[in-house]
Formats: sequence, structure tokens, C-alpha cells
Amino acid sequence: MYYKVHHIVHLQYYPQNREGVACLQAPQGKRRLNISMTTKTKLEGLLFVLPGFLYTVAVLGYPLVYNFLLSLRNVDVRTFVRGTSTFVGLANFKALFSNPTFLLVLKNTFVFTFGSLVFQFTIGFALALLFAKRFKLAGPVRGLLLIAYMMPMSVTAMLGKNIFGVSGLINDLLLKVGLIQQPVEWLVNTSTAMIGVVAMNCWVGIPFNMLILTSGLTTIPDSLYDSAAVDGATGWQRFRYITLPLLRPAILAVLMLGFIYTFKAFDLMFVMTAGGPLNSTDVLGTYAYQLSFTKYQFSLGAATGMVLFCCLLVVGLFYLRLIAAEED
Repeated sequence: MYYKVHHIVHLQYYPQNREGVACLQAPQGKRRLNISMTTKTKLEGLLFVLPGFLYTVAVLGYPLVYNFLLSLRNVDVRTFVRGTSTFVGLANFKALFSNPTFLLVLKNTFVFTFGSLVFQFTIGFALALLFAKRFKLAGPVRGLLLIAYMMPMSVTAMLGKNIFGVSGLINDLLLKVGLIQQPVEWLVNTSTAMIGVVAMNCWVGIPFNMLILTSGLTTIPDSLYDSAAVDGATGWQRFRYITLPLLRPAILAVLMLGFIYTFKAFDLMFVMTAGGPLNSTDVLGTYAYQLSFTKYQFSLGAATGMVLFCCLLVVGLFYLRLIAAEED
């Protein structure tokens, strides 16, 4: 009798599996406690993310949506004051792309962006390869080069305005060397103004490229280069088959960030040339400012901003696709 009662109690608290072996199960109360703890952890995580999400929506999301809606209406000073703006659909975008000035501005933006990227990436990469070597005073010299990157862009623009002025440093050097016979008005001529702007943007971009690429070079083990040298690989072969493939993520990142920072540039042109002369250095950022706050054509300015946003969105999606392809 004792055996039967004990066996029944044993089966009640320790059910058997298919083989007849007793299985331990957690009490039902504790299982519900674990579920509630998991839910509590998720809620805590959401609460930590919520302030950043609300800040992003308020600072980025709302202005973006409002700008998009503004680009679809006819809003200028008169309609804004009277509140009589009407919905015009894509008419503002059609007006922009049929305007020769906007097409020139769009061309200037791409010329400025790709021109800056080519020079600042090439020179920055060369400096990164140089400072990846261990030699005396490498650290202090690299730190001095980073000063240009840490300077505010408005200060850089004022410096460029003086350097490329009629009595500036560039003309002084060229006159002394004998390459020119009289000072060149770099920022006044439509054919040379973009050169000065690109040069000063590279002044800031070269240290940034050097910093990112140097960080990438430090992750490549020296043993790979030593093994390749033992196998008889030349310097070019080591650069081509070791450095470039392993540095590909850093190269993609620096090109992506460089494109975004350069494509949306505003303060450099605004302070240095104000988009002149004759819109020769106008880019999408400065042109949108002029339409909105100089000519008070708010809808056209908003449409120009949306073109700028769409270009950056396409580049960003392309970059994410490249990163996803590399991870696969």
C-alpha cells in the first residue's frame, strides 16, 4: 500500500517520458515568472530606445515630412501670409528641372563632389600609407595635419578666401616661381572659382581620409606582408593583393562619408564665394538657401532640398547593398 501511494505521488510531481523515465518540470508559477521577466527586459530596452527615437522623429522626421509637403504646394511670401497656398503636385520639380540655373547648380554639385573625392582620397590614402610606417616624428606630424580637419568650416572658408585672394598666398607663390605674370582673381573668374573651393574642401577632407584609412591599415597583420615577401611578392603585388582587399571596408566607408559630407556642403561656398560668380560655385545647398531666404520661393527651395535628399538616399542605399553583399 505504501508503494502504491508513493508511486502515485512520484508520478504526479515527476511525470514520466515515453521510456518511463521520470522527467523534472519547473513549477508553473516559476515559468510564468520567467516569461514576465523576459517581457520586462524587452520593455526596459524599448524605454531606453524611446528618447532617441522621439528625438529623431522631432528633429529629423518632422522637418523632412514638412519639407516634402511644402515642395508639393505653391508657397511664397504672398500665399504664406494670406494662407492661400494651393496643392500643385510635382509642378515645382518640373519647374526646377526646366530651369537652366538649376541644371548648372546640379552639375556644379557633382563636379564639386567627385573632384573633391578624387583628390582628398588619393592624397589621404598616400599619407595613410606613409604614416602606417614607423619613423621618427610620425605621430606629431600626423597630429599637425589633423588640425585642418578640426577647424570649423567657416574658418576654413575665410582662410581660403585669403589664400586665393588677389594678394593671397597662391598668387604670391606663382609669381615668385614665374608661372604667372600677374595675379589671378581665382574667386572672381567663373573658370577658376571652383578650383579654389575644391582645394579648400580637400584641405579639410585629406586629414579625415588619412585618419580613417590609417585606422584600417593598422588592422592588417604584418605577418601577411612578411609571408608575401618571403614568397617573392613585390611591393605592388603586396599592395594589390593584401592591402586593397583587406582595406576594402575602410575604403567604402571613407568614400561614402566623404560623398555625403561633400554633396551637402553649404558653409564653405556660402562664406567663400556665396555661390558666385554667376552661379559657378552654387551647389544644391546654397541654391536652396537662396530660393527660400533670398527670393522667398519657399516651395522651390523645399523641392531643391528634396532633390538633395533623394540623391543622398540613393547613395546610402547603394552603400548598404554593398555592405550586405560583402557580409554574405
